[in-house]
Amino acid sequence: MADITRRLGWRHLRGAPTAHVRHHRSGRLAHDGPGLSFWYRSLTATLSEVPVDDRELAMTFHARTSDFQDVAVQATVTYRIVDPGVAAARLDFSIDPDTGSWRGAPLEQLGSLLTETAQQHALDVLARTSLAAALVDGVASVRERIAGGLAAEPRLPATGIEVVAVRVVALRPEPEVERALRTPAREQIQQEADKATYERRAVAVERERAIAENELASQIELARREEQLVDQRGTNARREAEEHAAADAVRAGAEAARTVRLAEGEGIRTVQLAKAEATAAREVGEARAAAQAAWLRVHGDVDVATLHALTGTRLAENLPRIDSVTVSPDVLTGLLARLGSGAAGGPEL
Repeated sequence: MADITRRLGWRHLRGAPTAHVRHHRSGRLAHDGPGLSFWYRSLTATLSEVPVDDRELAMTFHARTSDFQDVAVQATVTYRIVDPGVAAARLDFSIDPDTGSWRGAPLEQLGSLLTETAQQHALDVLARTSLAAALVDGVASVRERIAGGLAAEPRLPATGIEVVAVRVVALRPEPEVERALRTPAREQIQQEADKATYERRAVAVERERAIAENELASQIELARREEQLVDQRGTNARREAEEHAAADAVRAGAEAARTVRLAEGEGIRTVQLAKAEATAAREVGEARAAAQAAWLRVHGDVDVATLHALTGTRLAENLPRIDSVTVSPDVLTGLLARLGSGAAGGPEL
């Protein structure tokens, strides 16, 4: 949109380098070109502003394939106006001399022209293509057909328009059909993923089996070595027992020999002691017999009174010691009675 300034009934227009401005005053062309700047009166001026830069036109339309499936076509057409005079003559690019805004909608008209032309060529090529082929190679074929159709369209050069480029962004079927078409691929991808998962699990199981076999082999080897260790310990224990038995036998033999020697020595000493004791006993007996004989001989020559006296003396020597004598009344009474009876009858012999 042009930049317009008001000054005392005059208007000043300042255009952009990408906008071609045409100024007619009283039916005559006064100014014509891009990036102009000039004064004018709004009552006598007729202004047109035609953009000459590259424009992007995005379009979306529906088409039907040969197998009666609807697809959505997303495309972008890049164009420019190469002849502003022709375009201004064919389309309404006039602007308000007071505000600088377009009085009509020329770009919308131009967009409708390009969209309908591109849609016509796209429908023509898709109507002879199946959905599967359109989804695989449809983008390139539709782009080529639209570009060729726009280049051959006579209305565009007659309007001063040049198509710079055509891009087809996507061809999309309906959501249900798209999901149905995605299902086999998803199933295949899922199967491949499951296969990879199963293979990974199989590898993990194989590795676990190898680890288990290694552990089992290690346990078997440990058991075998433990068996060897037990056998070796048994052998060592038997050898130790044999060595202890041999040592005990040697000690027993030595002890027995020592005992025999001691017994022999003790026997000799016992015999000698017995002999000595027998000799001593015989001598003691002989001495006692001699003393007895001598005693008997001595007493055989002594009179009876002397023997009684000796007997009493010997008896007194052998009597026990009497510290105290207790005389009960009964005994004392009996003694007194006997003494009284004795005194009356005279002494008894």
